[in-house]
Amino acid sequence: MKALFFFLVSVVTFCNAQSPYPQNYFSSPLDITLILSGTFAELRSNHFHSGLDIKTQGKEGLKTYASAEGYVSRIKISRYGYGKALYITHPNGYTTVYAHLQKFAPRIQAYVKTQQYKKETFEIELFPKADDLKIEAKEVIAYTGNTGGSGGPHLHFEIRDSKERPMNPMLFGFEIKDTKKPEIYEVFGYPLSSGSHINGETSRVKIRIIKLPNGQYKSEQITAFGTVGFGIISTDKQDYAANKNGVSYIRTSFNGTKRLEVDFKRFSFNETKHLNRYIDYAYFFKTKKRIQKLFIEKNNPLKLLKSHVAQGMLSIEDNTNSIYKISVNDFKGNQSNLSIPIKGVKKELLEDKPVPTNLQQIIASEETVLEKDHISVQIFKDSFYEDVAINFEVSNDTLKLHKPNIPLQKSMNIHFDISQYKGNDRDQLFIASVSRYGNKLYYTPTKKRGNTLTARTKYLGTYTLGIDDEKPEIKTLNFKNGSWISNYRYLKIKISDQISGIKNYRATINGQWILMEYDTKTQTLTHDFNDAIITDTKNNLKVIVTDNVGNSSTFETTFYRK
Repeated sequence: MKALFFFLVSVVTFCNAQSPYPQNYFSSPLDITLILSGTFAELRSNHFHSGLDIKTQGKEGLKTYASAEGYVSRIKISRYGYGKALYITHPNGYTTVYAHLQKFAPRIQAYVKTQQYKKETFEIELFPKADDLKIEAKEVIAYTGNTGGSGGPHLHFEIRDSKERPMNPMLFGFEIKDTKKPEIYEVFGYPLSSGSHINGETSRVKIRIIKLPNGQYKSEQITAFGTVGFGIISTDKQDYAANKNGVSYIRTSFNGTKRLEVDFKRFSFNETKHLNRYIDYAYFFKTKKRIQKLFIEKNNPLKLLKSHVAQGMLSIEDNTNSIYKISVNDFKGNQSNLSIPIKGVKKELLEDKPVPTNLQQIIASEETVLEKDHISVQIFKDSFYEDVAINFEVSNDTLKLHKPNIPLQKSMNIHFDISQYKGNDRDQLFIASVSRYGNKLYYTPTKKRGNTLTARTKYLGTYTLGIDDEKPEIKTLNFKNGSWISNYRYLKIKISDQISGIKNYRATINGQWILMEYDTKTQTLTHDFNDAIITDTKNNLKVIVTDNVGNSSTFETTFYRK
């Protein structure tokens, strides 16, 4: 019996020693069962998700613990993105990240507020020295929240390596119960060369699949010829959550030989934008569903894709019978498999539809400038992944630049000459993107230089000149002019701008700057009286709010405190 015990201990020790990632070094950042609303590297808009989104029971304010000892190396507070975020660097070279926080622990909060008052700004980024904010393992460092671009209360948690590359935290031993196999919802075939086809089609074709009783999948036999590839729509679920998450690993094979691997283990921030090259971007634009293409196209630099043969593509010959297999795994090793039988059949195909002659041909490797009337578009070298033909039309103050169904890897410049505008109208102009159905304008960050407005954007689509001649609105939320608010802890103001949006704001009491935290979801400014800035009985509050074209509103009121 003792021999068996020592054997099992040796096996566990050997397995842990074999892992390239430290096990049992990082502890859970929360003291509740870990249930995920988002997994590592799952597909998001324009990026791979860089951490775990941990559910917080639908509420804010749960204690957040340091996963290991270290020091606070970065603090960032932003209206958008991660909201309030904390970065801890550890002795082993890794960094953990905690985001969308409600607030920091008292000594960290005091450090941050000192800097906010010194710089007179709510949004701030700080890089403390190693001795400024040392942290013990399992020390309370913050409280969970819903700040920034969060869609609901949760903790976004990351582990990054010494090169600041996010890694799957589950590699480090975090336990998330998952006994469910990934689901494969849809499969698509892609003819990829001249003369190739799938079921007689020369463009993307949906392949009917059947889920078998054992949880595996098969498709009907397809006919194909030439160079082809495949793509899938697939997600995973954990045991305690109804939401769909990303998968962890995909492998394909052709007649028993490995073709492609997709390993969602680690990526770098400079490559995450190339998710738009990995998915079928045109299909996503049309349906909001993401097909993962299981072949590597030109100019796709994603390192999570590993080609074994021909970039994952298949070469189907006439009068052949083959099997293509797709295996999809979640992190726990639950696996779903799909087999696609392929019969090679060469067919006479209809001629490709001619490209309309009114389209602009863009050579991806060259810079291109498109101009008409008072509008020009500057497309930089390598903005597109491949050569494309796009629509370019100008009518009055409206630019139609194709549809936003082709991904760009770099921003382009859109220029409007506004010399024909005079007076106040000229000062209140901005470049706006037009919604898909043409019923709404969205402010695009616009710079003005002389007679030219310029916007940088990574999206094709329709753009026009918008005008914002309305000042931002400001109103109190929890008090009235002349009120006594001695028993209040918070001062709350609502600010809004319906056209170009809020650019900045400033609040003072009796002429002294005060910190007011801005929640863009509720459009609320909040001041905490515990900051101990206000010492007078009579207090004059002044709030100045400016929108993105420069319209400014000033609001003044008086309140009393003892």
